[in-house]
Amino acid sequence: MSEGQYAVEFKNLSKTFGTSKILHDLNFGIHRGKITTILGFSGAGKTTLMKHILGLVPPTEGEVIVLDTVVNKLGELELREFRRNFGMVFQYAALFDFLTSFENVAFPLREFTKMTEEEITKKVMDLLESTGISKEAAYRLPSQLSGGMRKRVGLARGLALDPHIMLYDEPTSGLDPITTHMVYDLMRDTQKKNEARGFTSIIISHDIHATLKYSDYIVFMEQGRVVEHLDVATFKKSENPVIRRFLEL
Repeated sequence: MSEGQYAVEFKNLSKTFGTSKILHDLNFGIHRGKITTILGFSGAGKTTLMKHILGLVPPTEGEVIVLDTVVNKLGELELREFRRNFGMVFQYAALFDFLTSFENVAFPLREFTKMTEEEITKKVMDLLESTGISKEAAYRLPSQLSGGMRKRVGLARGLALDPHIMLYDEPTSGLDPITTHMVYDLMRDTQKKNEARGFTSIIISHDIHATLKYSDYIVFMEQGRVVEHLDVATFKKSENPVIRRFLEL
């Protein structure tokens, strides 16, 4: 795996759906081995940007380069294999409600690897333990877990294939403030544990206060454009009126 400065880079990226232009000529990179949060009001284009990283939608113009690979030039089979580089934690965890915590985490290992059941069991239990899920909770259904616990199981599942990039889509939606900080602590700890291998975390969020505490870089979007892309310390000092309004919420 190359060790370039950026894990993800957008070059002249634009996206149009019908007559609506959602992303406007984006040119920036997401630093490898760091936590970058993409912030913005609803409709800013954050989720569409994430879909481009995953290769779920093709750009109308430009390129999306992930881990030195031009994603929008990959075929379907190549994309399927390439997506093993990603872990994903969805809004509200998006666990399979008919599977236990253990089975949720085991699912990608059974789907994409040739590991034995013994190997899968060990890896799943190690992942659940590392994210704070007890052996007892490992055999509970998502409906029997708290919101914070479901997020932890979602993170364990996202880490199952040892991804190079972890994507978090509104990871603390619906959680109380204490649980929110517990989840962010876990995300930061996960980043630190995997930092040596260039592990990169990308968070889509509107939670400005937690973001400023836990991120290394901020990308602020508005109406499909990047308003600012700064390290956190510099972002806090931005005099841009849009940023100031967001910071004061």
